[in-house]
Amino acid sequence: MSKTTPATLALTKAGIPFSLGTYDYDPNAERVGLQAAEALGVAPGEVFKTLMAELDGKPVCAIVPSDEEVNMKKLAAALGGKSAHMMKPDAAERLTGYKVGGISPLGQRKPVPTALDELALLYDEIFLNGGQRGLQIRIRPDELVRALGCTTADLVR
Repeated sequence: MSKTTPATLALTKAGIPFSLGTYDYDPNAERVGLQAAEALGVAPGEVFKTLMAELDGKPVCAIVPSDEEVNMKKLAAALGGKSAHMMKPDAAERLTGYKVGGISPLGQRKPVPTALDELALLYDEIFLNGGQRGLQIRIRPDELVRALGCTTADLVR
């Protein structure tokens, strides 16, 4: 497994500190984020999943704890829109340049408005996908906000 991805390159270029964690990705896992948390030996709330959505017809990204579900009304409100829904997997792959199960909010082909659930701020460090199945980035939430220029808000049900 390569540990260099567009996500890790983006953080390195920006001078933002991070570390990596790897695990054996299970393509049959019901919930990838929960499988990653278990494999890494951390609480599910510390591992955040990247979800691609459409807000008023435009692509956006939501980063939420792996054991939670994004509330589309809260996502729309956080990013100043009216209506949001999940993006189809093939569209998310084309847009981001990553495969589902390995989508990172960092280093995407085209930057999109992004919101990070405020629960991330409760942790010194969180994990999120590093741009490859089985690769997780460990980063301080404030550094992630700086890297992405994203909004923080309550995004979960």
